[in-house]
Amino acid sequence: MKDPVLVACAHGTRNPTGRRLIAELALAAREQRPGLDTTAAFVDVQPPTVADVVAGLAAEGRRAVVVPLLLSGGYHVHVDIASAVAGSDGVVAARPLGPDPRLAEVLDDRLRQAGADPGDARTAVVLAGAGSSDPRAVADVEETAALLQRSWAGPVTTGYGSAAQPPVPEAVSAARRAGAQRVVVAAYLLAPGHFAGKLAGAGADLVTAPLLPDPRIAAVLLDRYDAARR
Repeated sequence: MKDPVLVACAHGTRNPTGRRLIAELALAAREQRPGLDTTAAFVDVQPPTVADVVAGLAAEGRRAVVVPLLLSGGYHVHVDIASAVAGSDGVVAARPLGPDPRLAEVLDDRLRQAGADPGDARTAVVLAGAGSSDPRAVADVEETAALLQRSWAGPVTTGYGSAAQPPVPEAVSAARRAGAQRVVVAAYLLAPGHFAGKLAGAGADLVTAPLLPDPRIAAVLLDRYDAARR
C-alpha cells in the first residue's frame, strides 16, 4: 500500500523569503525520503487552506498525514488543523514540530552565529515565539527555553510577538533589570515574516536569524509524520 501523503501545513506568510524557505522545507523532507508524496497547505494568509487540501485528498480516497509546520500547539493545531481532519477517513494530524531537542540545537547554532557566547553568564537570551492565547502553546515554548538553557550559562527566558505575556520588548527590559550586560533575542520562528520583522525593534543587542534553512528541521518533520501514521 502506498504511503500516506505528507501534508506540510504552515501558517502562511506574505514574506517571499519566508514562502521560499517553507517550500524548501517540504522539498528537503522529500529528498530525505525519496518517493514520499508531499503537498502544502496553510492555516492563514495564503492558499490553499488545510481544509481544502484535506477535502480534496479525501475525495480521491487518498490517505494523508497533516504535519503542522508550527513550533507549538496553539489554536491552529488544536482547532484549524484538528477540524480539517475530523471526519475524514484515512487522514490524521501529527503533532507540531516543537518542542524538540533538535530545534534547541538549531537555536543554539543561530545564537553562536549571531555572535553570542553560550559560556557567558552575563549574556541573557530571550526566546521569542510568535505567541498564542492557548496555554499549551506557551508551555511548549517554555519547554524549548528549558532545553536551550541546558547549553547556556546565562538566563534563558521567553517573550512573545502577540497574545501571550510578556511581549518580547518587555522580556528584554526585564533581562536588563535582572543584571544582564548583553541581551540576545533568539527568534523561535521558522522563517522571516511578520513577527520576525518586529524583533529588531525589541531593544536587544543581537537578534538571531530564524531556524530555516536547516536539515534537522526536515528530519523532525519526517519523525512527526512517521509517528502519526503509526
